[in-house]
Amino acid sequence: MRITDQAYVADVFLQESIRAFQSMKKLGDKAFAQTNEVFFYQRLDEASNSLEVIIKHMHGNMLSRWTDFLTSDGEKEWRDRDGEFEGDRLSREELLALWEDGWQVLFATLRSLSSEDVLSLVRIRGESHTVLQAIQRQVSHYGYHVGQIVLLCKHWSSQDWQTLSIAKGHSKLFKPTL
Repeated sequence: MRITDQAYVADVFLQESIRAFQSMKKLGDKAFAQTNEVFFYQRLDEASNSLEVIIKHMHGNMLSRWTDFLTSDGEKEWRDRDGEFEGDRLSREELLALWEDGWQVLFATLRSLSSEDVLSLVRIRGESHTVLQAIQRQVSHYGYHVGQIVLLCKHWSSQDWQTLSIAKGHSKLFKPTL
């Protein structure tokens, strides 16, 4: 593969990563918009996390992973990961501000990366990863949590839920025409 081809693939990878994260954020935004604040603190059971806890965890992870992404370990000494899993009864506004703040740090970092950075090495908890691997690790991690968010919001909204994708029984309306 010629170097120009590698740069092109790296640029496409970075843009697709941004698009994937934007899609995740949009799903979360739309789910939160349908959910009453009282449900941000509810858990399905003792072993489950609330929306509040998931937001706090994603915020802490995003700040830790994406701050000084290329130059410091992604697990920062200042992060209080255990504290992220404690319910503080932050207001909806405070929680959504954390949500926005985390995504802002992520997007600013991704937009600052160049094609030359994609195969550079970064560290997460002392383990070496290429930038590509570190980004994919977070795509998986955030996708997992956004799925939890959507499930919880849908559960709490119950009959009032407006689907975020194609509604059951309506797939034929979205088939492409040839």
